[in-house]
Amino acid sequence: MPDSHPVEALKARIYLKQGRLSKAQNWAQDHGLAVDDEISYLREFELVTLARVLVAEYQSSHVESAVRGALHLLDRLLVAAEQGKRIGSAIEISIVQALAHQARDNQAKALESLKHALNLAEPEGFLRIFVDEGKAMTALLTSLVKSHEDEGLKEYISKLLSSSHKQVENAPASPPQPLIDPLSQRELEVLRLVEQGLSNDQISKKLFLSVSTVKGHNLRIFNKLQAKSRTEAVARAHELGLI
Repeated sequence: MPDSHPVEALKARIYLKQGRLSKAQNWAQDHGLAVDDEISYLREFELVTLARVLVAEYQSSHVESAVRGALHLLDRLLVAAEQGKRIGSAIEISIVQALAHQARDNQAKALESLKHALNLAEPEGFLRIFVDEGKAMTALLTSLVKSHEDEGLKEYISKLLSSSHKQVENAPASPPQPLIDPLSQRELEVLRLVEQGLSNDQISKKLFLSVSTVKGHNLRIFNKLQAKSRTEAVARAHELGLI
């Protein structure tokens, strides 16, 4: 089977969620990725990840060339995804476009891209792809409602906002695990803190556990996920839909 979602690209996305931009930038540089690279299905995930890295770079340092490059790449990716009828990809690409325009304070363009994503997603009931974007997406959806430009999407947007608020207010429920030896509730709790970039000492204080106990949890998590590092464990857990 072709590897359309390389682990290293998944790791780069985890770095971005952790606020470790330099690590994600290193990934892009090490793999020689550029905004003018040839578009193909097998490289699509990596190139969308590159666009996310460039948007984060602009948010961090306001380097205009970074966000311009991201938008140029996303435009090309969207054309290819829609021509290939890859709706899930087209939705994500439109979402990243919306976030890029939002970062530039171009609200009109941001809402235009968001509406495109919603119109593609609503017939199939996509949910998680929006909710996982966090506060930035919640803000955009709220702005779209206030702009009265959501037309027939009000019910769908309401559902997305409701799901976003529930994710913030409630601890995430544990889905059925595709592991022979499932992670325990405590191991999932530790893994979520690892995802946030907390050290073993910080986790021990937060959960009122000894450092040795936290290390024991980490070892069991690595064994169950067949991972050799924290980053690989988090990437594998995301791939399996555990966190």
